[in-house]
Amino acid sequence: MKVVLLADVKGHGKKGELCNVSDGYARNFLFPKKLAVEANSTAMNELKNREESKAHHIAEEKKAAEDIATKLNGGQVVITAKAGASGKLFGAVTSKEIAVAIKDTYGIEIDRRKMNVADIKQFGEYTAEIKLYSGISAKINVIVKE
Repeated sequence: MKVVLLADVKGHGKKGELCNVSDGYARNFLFPKKLAVEANSTAMNELKNREESKAHHIAEEKKAAEDIATKLNGGQVVITAKAGASGKLFGAVTSKEIAVAIKDTYGIEIDRRKMNVADIKQFGEYTAEIKLYSGISAKINVIVKE
């Protein structure tokens, strides 16, 4: 019997998949526990719509990430920091500070955990890589001044 899984079932598949199981297993275990529904035309149509919706949502996220990447690529943000007499910063410039500077400059909110930056402990110019989506990243110049 073909069924559409409503939840992950160990040994058979993940939620939303179409799988073939024995009649007794479906009627005595999957259906009573609401883990699956019979793969009739209604369930198949619902599964198809859910997959199309998911694909559309992924395409929108990817397009938004590409738009952000075009805005940020080659751009720069300026961060001011305090330093000692030798030019060494008190502490370091963190990815959180860079994310705040990007929001102030470009109006784009970036998650600090998706930012890849070397340790910034002196004045100068550095490059930060921001991973926006799978395979889509942007590089931005970070200028640290006094």
